[in-house]
Amino acid sequence: MKKLFINFSLILFVFTEVLAQGTQLLRQPTISESNIVFVYANDLWIVSKDGGDARRLTSSEGQESFPHFSPDGKLIAFTGQYDGNTDVYVVPTEGGQPIRLTWHPGPDQVTGWTPDGNEILFASGRESFPTQESKIFKISKNGGMEEALIIPRAVAGEISEDGKYIAYQQIGFWDPEWRI
Repeated sequence: MKKLFINFSLILFVFTEVLAQGTQLLRQPTISESNIVFVYANDLWIVSKDGGDARRLTSSEGQESFPHFSPDGKLIAFTGQYDGNTDVYVVPTEGGQPIRLTWHPGPDQVTGWTPDGNEILFASGRESFPTQESKIFKISKNGGMEEALIIPRAVAGEISEDGKYIAYQQIGFWDPEWRI
């Protein structure tokens, strides 16, 4: 009986400690001068860099991912998967209704912003057939026509603050060319 009580007490202690630690599944953080945005439970959340309680920015039935603050910290571009499609969206840091910027039937994944904060960068396979290789595109934060960057193949990338350099990843981890 004493052994059962000790085992039960140990299990209760461990369970209580795990619950007291809070959630540990925060993903894909992006940081501005004053805030941090992250993905939790397929929604975007924001919290002050000084700490405090996080506030949910999005609560749609779809999935939000890959958030990126604009250079001025006023907007957050992200990839939203709503209505069976994956597109580029933007939402103010204060919250509100996300605004859809891309409408292509293939997936568009946000990778960052241009240094001036006027355009959002995203990866898409929209121009690459038959292998669906991705390229980096840019689109105005206000919407409009997408424009491909001069990089022939990229799955992720960002432009340096001075606009002189582009760092990019040419091949994705699940790229079929890695298979034999």
